[in-house]
Amino acid sequence: MKSPLKHRWSVAHNYLAGITAGDWWRLLRENGFAVDPVYWHRAAVVSALSVFNSWHRRREQREYGERIAATEITRPPLFILGHWRSGTTHLHNLLAQDDAGFAYANTYQVVNPHTFLTTEEINTRRFAWMVPGKRPMDNMALSFESPQEDEFAPLLISLLSPYLGVSFPRREDHYQRYLTFDGVPRAEIAAWQDGFRWFLKKLTLKYGGRPLLLKSPPHTARIRLLLEMFPDAKFVHIHRRPEEVLQSFRHYYDTAMWHTYLQRPDRSRIDDEIFARYRTLYSAFTRDLPLIPPGNFHQVGFEQLERDPLTTVREIYARLSLPGIDGALPKIAAYAATLTGYEKNQFPPLTAAENQRLRSEWREFYEPFGYHVV
Repeated sequence: MKSPLKHRWSVAHNYLAGITAGDWWRLLRENGFAVDPVYWHRAAVVSALSVFNSWHRRREQREYGERIAATEITRPPLFILGHWRSGTTHLHNLLAQDDAGFAYANTYQVVNPHTFLTTEEINTRRFAWMVPGKRPMDNMALSFESPQEDEFAPLLISLLSPYLGVSFPRREDHYQRYLTFDGVPRAEIAAWQDGFRWFLKKLTLKYGGRPLLLKSPPHTARIRLLLEMFPDAKFVHIHRRPEEVLQSFRHYYDTAMWHTYLQRPDRSRIDDEIFARYRTLYSAFTRDLPLIPPGNFHQVGFEQLERDPLTTVREIYARLSLPGIDGALPKIAAYAATLTGYEKNQFPPLTAAENQRLRSEWREFYEPFGYHVV
């Protein structure tokens, strides 16, 4: 008996809403047009939207193409690194309050990387009702204007991202190589970097050259590629207790991912995928961490950030020699005050067997962060 499909009829929360027609055709062709019948309605919606996206893309290129090409990214970005469900969003939201010191990509922009310069103002008003007030996997606030992870933008520009394995789970192993890009042909690496740089140039143009604050968990495994693009980039890494990461990531699989499947997922492999991805991500992270120049990297724990966000943020600014903390702190404090009473997801304790697997598979990575599984 086939397992029930949660949110089967949902067409929201789907990053493919911003794809253009040519790229959508290419993506379908690469996957043998293997959209399962239960998700044909999603493919139909994406197909319709892709036509409109292509029209607006041509319009935006006519109006802004030369200006985008001439834009230079002269100030090094700050990248927030960390495994999924480790507090990267919380840290991103706090630092994004410094709107004098940083610019960031929002939800609308990362899902509409080809068109946001010409469509964002009107569409965020017209379709605001379509965005729920909270994210499907937790109680974090969500809107078109919310700071958002930038992974979706180069995905839609280059079609090179591990996230495509969520839409097409039968080829997840194929797309997983784009987490680290290890062993990927140099031409594909260049295509991803060019697409990412083009998106960041658009953000730089829109926000008048302010330094970019960027957050994407996959970047944790791409330090070497990011340094190729931005040798002076700064990085802050946030980590969290491994058992909490495991439980929260399981919950993520059972909430947000249901909205983007185009093929029936194999739910029996979830833990195997989580354990393997953690190892892949942190193997690349620990390998490439020494490449970051002294003074450009700092690390914080989620528990520390949760307990004392203002002191933690002050420490980040000091360790990375970031200017403007005195002007930014009142806004950061005001935002932090709005989180009073925030309710985190609650999960039952792990079993002895699950804790044993944590010790077996992740110990070499989480013990340097000071964590010890009971």
